[in-house]
Amino acid sequence: MLRLHEHLPVDHPLNHVYRFGAGLMGLALLAFGILGLLGHVGAFSVHGDKVAGLSTNGALSVLSIAVGLLLFVGMVIGGNFASNLNMLLGVAFLLSGFVNLALLDSSRNFLAFRMPNVLFSFVVGLVLMFFGMYGRVSGGLPHDNPYWQQRHPEAAEHEAAVRAALAARPEQPGALPQHSAQQRSALSASGPGSGRPRR
Repeated sequence: MLRLHEHLPVDHPLNHVYRFGAGLMGLALLAFGILGLLGHVGAFSVHGDKVAGLSTNGALSVLSIAVGLLLFVGMVIGGNFASNLNMLLGVAFLLSGFVNLALLDSSRNFLAFRMPNVLFSFVVGLVLMFFGMYGRVSGGLPHDNPYWQQRHPEAAEHEAAVRAALAARPEQPGALPQHSAQQRSALSASGPGSGRPRR
């Protein structure tokens, strides 16, 4: 597993993506959970109550608040922790959607899921996985990407050495300034006697 202080600086652009994804979905789940608790529905009521078009009960509301707070923790920490957390919870939401789809209209539907809840779970899972995998799972990562560098350490070390050598190479003393292409064309067209005054 990558370590934050070695492969993903705090100010790296990918860090902002992971933080934004965790904070956005955490806020949505936290709001949904709080609104669900205000309805005073039974903890495991299979009928549930309507909140923003979704069915909920006490257990689902508390679970939503807990997951929302966990995502806020990921937003605060950021880095690889937020990325891994987004991916892990994304997979959990997708699995939850499939499991609760099988439990619809049954006595074991303890979270009062309805079809909109299943679709919402799928959407949240996909969004979290997108934010978690962004910049990590791709076939065309740029060479300055910390995850590309971790997967190709020899190539990354070689490129870093080349860049350092180019940056440290001193200018040759007494070197004449390079003329541009237009300047060279003008000099060659003027000929050797161009500097003599005309009669």
